[in-house]
Amino acid sequence: MSFNRLEADDFVVSADSITAGLWKDTQVPAIYTFFTSSTQATGNSGNYYLNVFSNAATSSLEFAVTYGNQAGSGSVAYNTDVDGKSPSSTVFGQYRTLVLGDENASFSFGGITSSDFWAISVERSRYKESLFPGSTTLLLSNGGDTISLTDNSQVVNSVVFNDAGRVFQLVSGSAGNVNTSLNNQGYSTDSGSYGWFLPDIATYILNPRALSNDFADGGIGLDATLTSATSSTTNPNPNLMFVAIKDGAAFSANSQETISSDFVFCRPRSSQFNYSENPSFISGSTGEVLYPLFINSPTTYITTVGLYNDTNELLAVAKLSKPLQKDFTKEALIRVKLDF
Repeated sequence: MSFNRLEADDFVVSADSITAGLWKDTQVPAIYTFFTSSTQATGNSGNYYLNVFSNAATSSLEFAVTYGNQAGSGSVAYNTDVDGKSPSSTVFGQYRTLVLGDENASFSFGGITSSDFWAISVERSRYKESLFPGSTTLLLSNGGDTISLTDNSQVVNSVVFNDAGRVFQLVSGSAGNVNTSLNNQGYSTDSGSYGWFLPDIATYILNPRALSNDFADGGIGLDATLTSATSSTTNPNPNLMFVAIKDGAAFSANSQETISSDFVFCRPRSSQFNYSENPSFISGSTGEVLYPLFINSPTTYITTVGLYNDTNELLAVAKLSKPLQKDFTKEALIRVKLDF
């Protein structure tokens, strides 16, 4: 076995961004049919969120829809004697902590502060690292009018960050192409943007005010009359958003992953790696070389490259696709790629 110490210029680090379709049951990054589970919807978790599937099989879970309200409105109170404490207030607090990191902070969509929101959270197994900005097209329908939403990542000059990572505004448009007919921003300044796109946690936060005001036919319904103190019915607001998504019948997005690669360049020089320590070349009784040609004109075949640390511990092994002939008249350059 022969060793050769690697130098600093033998290492090169590269990073590549890989995108892929997001959803489980499609070859393209779009789904057009949406289902919920009646068992989950009528269970305890149905008061907080609805799981959405791309077909009737529960193995095709794609995302979940929920509704949060700071005052606890829009869902059944945990205790009618305690006002403002309900599933919607719990959801609001959870997302405020996750996204804003401050229990006193407010959600501001395009300059308009909102005390409630819908949230769409993509199933974690659908993506490896994050969602790909500029790939979203979400159609929402209220039965008479349809609006297409995307993110404004392709038109902003700088990226805003919060505790959830990158933040982009949800605007009118598709696949990153913004509809600039609305104040050149893709949304009305009176209602604010349609929400936030948070690619690093694969979440969409939707602004009910914009969705209610900017539909030609009256917006998506929102049952704000259900108060935590008076309501005796289950939370309908996640279902209202599910129906809007189902009637819109198209949701597309891509996932994104950054693959870091460490390239190691191994350079067997003409004078190196020309002999073998394989016992089959040596006589077991006399210790002599069995093949005279190996003395005068040695030839070896490189099949494997091992990478060791300074204490001779094997860290990685690379196999060549075919043996590489090596003698005193040949030099080689072997590139080893380590992905992580």
